[in-house]
Amino acid sequence: MGKTLVLKGSRKLLNAWAFYDWANSVYSLVISSAVFPIFYGALFRVAGIEKVTVFGSEISRAPLISYTTSLAFVFIAIITPLISGIADYLGNKKMFMKFFCYLGGLSCIGLNWFSLENIYFGLICYFFGLVGFWVSFAINNSYLPDVAFPKQQDAISAKGFSLGYIGSVVLLIFNLAMVMKPDFFGITTDEAGAAEIKAMKYSFVTVGIWWIVFAQYSFYYLPKGFKKVGKRTNIVLNGFKELKQVWLQLSNLIKLKRYLGAFFVYSMAVQTVMLIATYFGEEEIAWGTDSERTTGLIISILVIQLVAIFGATITARASNKYGNIKTLIVVNALWVCICVYAYFVITPIDFYIAAGCVGLVMGGIQALSRSTYSKFLPETKDTTSFFSFYDVAEKIGIVIGTFLYGFVAQFTGSMRSSIIFLGLFFLIGMFLLVRVKEAKKPL
Repeated sequence: MGKTLVLKGSRKLLNAWAFYDWANSVYSLVISSAVFPIFYGALFRVAGIEKVTVFGSEISRAPLISYTTSLAFVFIAIITPLISGIADYLGNKKMFMKFFCYLGGLSCIGLNWFSLENIYFGLICYFFGLVGFWVSFAINNSYLPDVAFPKQQDAISAKGFSLGYIGSVVLLIFNLAMVMKPDFFGITTDEAGAAEIKAMKYSFVTVGIWWIVFAQYSFYYLPKGFKKVGKRTNIVLNGFKELKQVWLQLSNLIKLKRYLGAFFVYSMAVQTVMLIATYFGEEEIAWGTDSERTTGLIISILVIQLVAIFGATITARASNKYGNIKTLIVVNALWVCICVYAYFVITPIDFYIAAGCVGLVMGGIQALSRSTYSKFLPETKDTTSFFSFYDVAEKIGIVIGTFLYGFVAQFTGSMRSSIIFLGLFFLIGMFLLVRVKEAKKPL
């Protein structure tokens, strides 16, 4: 069929690959960062409780969502290499990408029925929404060398990021309009619940529909995938074998090994902050009324999104002038300062300032971390395996970070203590990066 024969490097194929960012980025913004954390807190406030009974034990709302997130990323870290090995053997990774896209999209729609009475169903939908997003995202990333030549990859990656940002902001603005002006959309308070909460539930449905519908353009043009050459044994475990091979090679790649250690430590803190920032603001800041809380959190999220673009530009320029490692050391130092500042944040103005600072350093650290890693890779090795190792390390870091965050919050009874705890990881990351900087070749 003609649709599967689009040439590598063609504009049509490149655009189809990048467009998946437009489709799935609405999940990371609307569900992970914006509307769901506000909705989750509102459920507990309306019920007038702080704890629920799950599997026979009482647990506070913050540790509950943190532990669920940790468990999801454990599953993601395990399933991604399995899928990689099977997809390589079958030569049909598009089938898996579709499955996890639909799993994530339908799970988002399922969040419409999230309630404290149906807490297990709601947490399952939240869990599989995370799984669907991250696994399909990883598979889409693995398509990059299949659809683009090396000289095209930086530009098309940037285009994907831009499309994702624009698409997610477009839907978020629509969803926020629903939440802030539900009457305009015919959403009213009745026995089914408050208008604002109903509007939030409807926004989850729009995310699922948006994700699934717009992904069809990517699925139409992306190739099925390509079988790897050579005899294949242990098909199911092949992805793990490749990770083990990378681990063994690291003993001879000192700079890469040192950098990965630093990345693992500070990345777990970065990803945890990104996942829990809105939950922290929802619970710890003195907003006043519920309406002021919702509006304030929405403003904070938009501030982070807008400042992140500016931050990414500054970080890229700084890395060009001073080098990647030096820039990452400074960025980690700024994260430490933000964590200390966040401990004392009380008023909405304080939180807006913190949001602006987070956006400034969040915008560039992920892109710079990945590009720094790629510069350390050996030229003659399989970059796909190395990046799979990188992705798994990142996911394991998220598991540890979110679990420790939830544990400290539960043990101390305060999310503020958890923020200070995360600051220690940035501090350790700084010192580990200094060890990378000691290498003879400057980066």
